[in-house]
Amino acid sequence: MQEIESLYRLKIEPRLAPILSKQKQLRKEYFLTGLAFIAVAGIVIPLFTTQNLFLIIPLLVALGLTIMQIIKANKLFKEFRSDFKKAVVNEIVKAVNPDWVYEPDTMINPAIYAQSDIFRTQYDRYMGDDYVKGVIEKTDFECSELHTEYMQVTHDSKGHRHEEYVTIFKGLFFNADFNKEFKGKTYVSPDFAEKILGKFVRNFQGFTGAAPLVQLENVEFEKVFVVHSTDQIEARYILTPAIMEAMLRIQQQINCDVHFSFIGSRVYCALGIAKNLFEPKVFGSVTDITDVKNMHQLFEINKLIIHELNLNTRIWTKY
Repeated sequence: MQEIESLYRLKIEPRLAPILSKQKQLRKEYFLTGLAFIAVAGIVIPLFTTQNLFLIIPLLVALGLTIMQIIKANKLFKEFRSDFKKAVVNEIVKAVNPDWVYEPDTMINPAIYAQSDIFRTQYDRYMGDDYVKGVIEKTDFECSELHTEYMQVTHDSKGHRHEEYVTIFKGLFFNADFNKEFKGKTYVSPDFAEKILGKFVRNFQGFTGAAPLVQLENVEFEKVFVVHSTDQIEARYILTPAIMEAMLRIQQQINCDVHFSFIGSRVYCALGIAKNLFEPKVFGSVTDITDVKNMHQLFEINKLIIHELNLNTRIWTKY
């Protein structure tokens, strides 16, 4: 905690003044935007009720001013967000490891997301930011925040079409070199079914998932995860007792839904976290020591996964 306090007091807090100034101005712009919408509504309602055509000109003026206000507020928010990323998030990444590359407006390439094969639902929207890449001892990695969605179309009783976006994945997406070329594909997923329905559901797990079910001998592991693989022997070769214990520790420390896949020569990890992770608050405190600590822990997850999975020992041999 002392390290976080030093980071906040020496590196971050001295740079917050211009960000706080922008935050104050942004709140004002949002307030004015709200007033502009109220003004438009105040003209639209009598226009339709009284059909007074003389109200069209003030309505157009009000709409024009509202659009200008929205553009102004949006521009200021982008500046506010950019300043926050540079002054706060970038400093946190540098504190974790000064050699890592941080790109606030970049994300994991969609091709990498597809290669992981963790989420096989076709997405209609792919969004993300806060990309980090680097090397931890001997192991290269990359991660970013991601949010993928598909469009769900429904029809009501009158036949009207309704569209809404449904989240496939939201959280941190990570991948790293495993130093072994896998022949098959192995997937480790949260075992939601056993958590809810108990052990008897295991008999049906072989009919779901991306590949055949792999039965393992670690009872505690199988309470939390379910494993599928196209290569049963290789899956057991990967999921040693030490690796399974490490995955349990990762899940316990992060306390969220954790997915893994082992494909090609990479290990992929998706951490399901619903909230926005590295964004400034327009209302309330921009950031404080607790926020900095939470963001610092999220970036430390890269080290946690690599160290827990023992990737730096290079016990594997690529072939």
